[in-house]
Amino acid sequence: MFKYTLDNKRYHTLNYFFKNKFGTKVAKIPLDAGFSCPNKSTGGCIYCSEGSKANIVDNNYSLIEQFNNGTKVLLNKWPDSKFIAYFQAGTNTFSSLEKIKKMIEPFLNIDCVVGISIATRPDSISDECLEYLEELNKRTFLMVEIGLQSSNNNTLKFINRGHDSKCFLECVERLKKKNIFTVAHIINGLPYETKEDMINTIKFVNASGIDAIKIHMLHVVKNTKLAEIYEKEKFHILTKEEYIDIVCDQLELLNPKIVIERITGDPIKEELIEPQWLIKKFCVLNDIDKEMVKRNIYQGDKIKELN
Repeated sequence: MFKYTLDNKRYHTLNYFFKNKFGTKVAKIPLDAGFSCPNKSTGGCIYCSEGSKANIVDNNYSLIEQFNNGTKVLLNKWPDSKFIAYFQAGTNTFSSLEKIKKMIEPFLNIDCVVGISIATRPDSISDECLEYLEELNKRTFLMVEIGLQSSNNNTLKFINRGHDSKCFLECVERLKKKNIFTVAHIINGLPYETKEDMINTIKFVNASGIDAIKIHMLHVVKNTKLAEIYEKEKFHILTKEEYIDIVCDQLELLNPKIVIERITGDPIKEELIEPQWLIKKFCVLNDIDKEMVKRNIYQGDKIKELN
């Protein structure tokens, strides 16, 4: 069995990481603190709908109410479980330090909270904010999630990401100097990217020093610039088989110590245009497992090829 798993996966699971670190079941509870995004001033990322809103969060509730609502079912199933307060929606460092602290600090006093996770952009962590994150990291387990999406600067420009790949590397370097656990987000299947582009992105983040990764599949949703482009150009959308093939190749090249937090997308069915196969999330996960067994491969099998 693979070293970094508890459930026969062939990659480094988040469940293993949390169980090994905290000795119990740990879940991330998504929260929407109402933060905006600096990229909105230039139109935002072409695939983004409502600023990366957390799909399962009702922001009409306070943050504490959102958290309590999110933990109810899990506590019934795992009474001894602990939680990470996950500030998911928007760019959660794009505000005054006072507001950022006001958002985070109350969760440090909740017994079942063992950590904080903050989703943001590589161009949106000020020096002042970084100092606070360094101090916060000494008081709790801190995860900072950084969106890259692709290492190809032409792609980043096309999707109107608002930063280049160098900006991502500089951000990761700043965070790692403070010993902060850093998570990268990438997207497979971005318009006009080749399989080689997606493999290059994995090589890029692999060498960046990240601790964990979320691998998403591009999905075209209603009321986005991407939907308009797709309607006109009908660019190629990866089939499920293509996606699974690419993910398996990526995992082979990824350092086995890097935690896999996510390995597919999770769209809202009513908003999804393409690909429809993405709706069956667990089928995709199971098929990735089956393909890895079929190939007899594990995460990091080809890491030596990068050295």
